[in-house]
Amino acid sequence: MDILPVGTPSLRDVAPPVTDLSDPAVLAEAAALGDAIRAFRAKHGFGRAIAAPQIGICKRMIGLALPGWPQVIVNPEIVWQSDERMTLWDDCMCFPDMLVRVERFASISVRFTDLGGAVHLKERLGQAEAELMQHEIDHLDGKLSFDRAVGTNPVVHRSVFETVRADFAREVDYVPHLVRDPS
Repeated sequence: MDILPVGTPSLRDVAPPVTDLSDPAVLAEAAALGDAIRAFRAKHGFGRAIAAPQIGICKRMIGLALPGWPQVIVNPEIVWQSDERMTLWDDCMCFPDMLVRVERFASISVRFTDLGGAVHLKERLGQAEAELMQHEIDHLDGKLSFDRAVGTNPVVHRSVFETVRADFAREVDYVPHLVRDPS
C-alpha cells in the first residue's frame, strides 16, 4: 500500500477503535503497516512509525519500528502529559520533503493494546518517543503536523533544512534531526 500524500481527504478522518483483534482483516492490515514502514525507509532513509490512516486504513492502529515496542499497537491513548512542552521540526511520511515546526508535550504516558490482546502502559516517555507517539496519535485523530505549526515560517523544505541544520536547530527546543538515524 502506498502512503497517502498530504491533501488526501481521508487523512482528516478520525479512526475508530479496533474491536476484534482476531479479525483476519486486522491482521492483514497490521502486516501492511510493517510493509509500508520498510518500503518507506528503503526509499527515504527515515521512518520510525506509521499510523494506519496514512495507508488508507481507517482504524486506530500504529505500526512501529522501535526497540522495546510491539510491531503494531492498537487503540493507543495518551493517559498523562507533562506540563513542559517542546518545539521541534516534525517530519511525516505523508510529506517526506517538508518539515514543520510544531509544539508538543515533552513527555507523555501511553496506554495501548498489542495484537495478542495484552494492554500495555508506557509511562513518562522520553522526548523522542513522546513526540513520535503524539504525531502518530494525531494521525488517528485526523490531525497533521500543519495543524500544530507554531512560529514564523513554520514550514521548510527538507533540502533547505539539510543545508543549514544548525540554524534551524537554534529555532527549537528539541532536535531529533541533527543525526539521521534510519533505525
